Amino acid sequence: MRTAIFPGSFDPFTMGHLDVLQSALQLFDKVIVAVGYNSTKSGFFTPDQRIDIIKDATKHLSNVEVCSYSGMTVDFCISKGVTCIVRGLRTTTDFELESVISQANRKMCPDIQTIFIPSSHDYSFISSTVVRDILINGGDAKSFLPKGVDITKYLSNRR
Repeated sequence: MRTAIFPGSFDPFTMGHLDVLQSALQLFDKVIVAVGYNSTKSGFFTPDQRIDIIKDATKHLSNVEVCSYSGMTVDFCISKGVTCIVRGLRTTTDFELESVISQANRKMCPDIQTIFIPSSHDYSFISSTVVRDILINGGDAKSFLPKGVDITKYLSNRR
């Protein structure tokens, strides 16, 4: 079974993320969406909330696993026996950053490849930062979030 890891902070998981994930599923039998956890950073949503949001967004996809990890992505790949990382690209700026990370990962673990998947034009402007700003300011972010995600249940304790 060809499996890939789609790592990220996913704070929150957006339509752009889902778009890249669905493209990855055309190439791989299974994709593990891996929520990276960094104890030195505080996210808008907790790692558990992010996992729940992703599970809500992907419940219609049987070949998706959602979990969290800490530490280096290549170490997580090794622990799962996976040799391919999927990264989404929205802009050329994303490519420049992701290319550097990919090269560092390749230097640390030559067996792990990174596949870049550009987001569809319809979603290339959506970022977690924009969605967070909309939510922080009380706006309606539904059109930026996958169907099945009720973000209000995660915001109720913030207001």
